[in-house]
This record gives sequence, C-alpha cells and structure tokens, in this order.
Amino acid sequence: MSRRMIGLFGLAAIAAGLVVGLYVWQTHPPGSQAAAALQETAKLRIPADDPALIAAGAPLYQQACASCHGANLEGEPNWKTPKADGVYPAPPHDESGHTWHHPDGFLFAYTKLGGRPFMPEGRQSGMPAFDETLSDQDILAILAYIKSTWPEEALARQTRITDQAASGG
Repeated sequence: MSRRMIGLFGLAAIAAGLVVGLYVWQTHPPGSQAAAALQETAKLRIPADDPALIAAGAPLYQQACASCHGANLEGEPNWKTPKADGVYPAPPHDESGHTWHHPDGFLFAYTKLGGRPFMPEGRQSGMPAFDETLSDQDILAILAYIKSTWPEEALARQTRITDQAASGG
C-alpha cells in the first residue's frame, strides 16, 4: 500500500473519530447513562487475536446474537431502513456493516446496555441490553470473535478509531 493511501486511511480514521465524537457529544449529554458508560469504557481494548477469547466468543455469538445478526454476521436485510414500527433491523457485523466504525468501548457499552440509551431522539434500536444475561467477559469474547472476522484493513481502521477514542480525541 502506498504512503498516500495510508495517509488517506489515516485522515479517514481521524474524520470518522471526529464524527463519532460529535455524535456522542450531541446525542449523549453529560450525566446520561450512555455518556457515563462511554466514559467508563473509553480505554477498553478488545483483542481480535486472542485464540481462547475468540473460541469462547464464537458459540456465545451463535447463542445470543445470530438470531438477529445472522449466523454468518450478515445482519438483516435492509438494515439501513427502519421497519414499519420505526425500529432499525439488526446490522451486519461483517465488513459490510458499520460495527467496525465504532471504538471498542462503544461496542461493549452498546452490547451491555442495549441500543436505547445510545439512539438519538426519533430513532429506535431493536438491540436488547445483555447486562442481565451475559457477563462482561462473555461480551468481550463475543466482540473479540466478531472483530476476528474482519479483514485486516477494517480491523486496522477500527483500531485507530479505538485509539483515538481512548485518547479523548
């Protein structure tokens, strides 16, 4: 990959981080459950190369996530368009989705608390909270499994986004 392409990817990661930061600031005012969870998990790192964690996460994903997000992480059809009830379909967790556009702390908090605290006014998420049914270690294992399936470029970009979020950027 050329230096120019690497530079462009870096700029894209910075821009994505700024967009995520602005989105979080606008939609999760200080003192909200979402803001507190994001602050608490900002420095979280979820390894995508830990064989034991990934092996633990694969069956947990199938049990807890595959019914909505698909056995192969493919998500529901038309996931970018809300259903008649206003709830967005489950997005894919493979490289075709947007999961890898978010830092690790956000992914963890969103999985643990569900989508409701993180959605801007007027948007609805069907993502349930898993804090009552999965341990923190289970959530980490599932997310490690998901991340382990991403292509190298998507994983590298998501790592930069996570680094930026952890540094407060």
